Amino acid sequence: MNSKDMTFGEFIIKKRKEKDLSARQLALAVDITPEYMCEIEKGRKTAVSEDILNRLIRALALSEADTELFYDLAAIARNSVSADLPEYIMANQLVRAAIRTAKKNNVPDEKWERFIREIVREE
Repeated sequence: MNSKDMTFGEFIIKKRKEKDLSARQLALAVDITPEYMCEIEKGRKTAVSEDILNRLIRALALSEADTELFYDLAAIARNSVSADLPEYIMANQLVRAAIRTAKKNNVPDEKWERFIREIVREE
């Protein structure tokens, strides 16, 4: 299964198993009940707090790329914006204007990809 086709819970299960942890061990490591961990993994609990998300990231020792995917999958499950983005978006008027303009004009992926390449090239 492609990681982009995974649910938030499936991603946690995959990463937990890569670390050879049981659901109970992971739950104890992040200071939640095993029952709550089970509900998260099964997709029944999606409104996981940012604090719990961060504890899961640390307990699973996620890479930067996996952390970004983790945030995205959590946001998709909650139908919200990824936890690492709201503060940046709301602190930057130009970012909000760019996103709204892109939305209004239905900017295709190819333009976003070009935009990202241009930003990376400037650094």
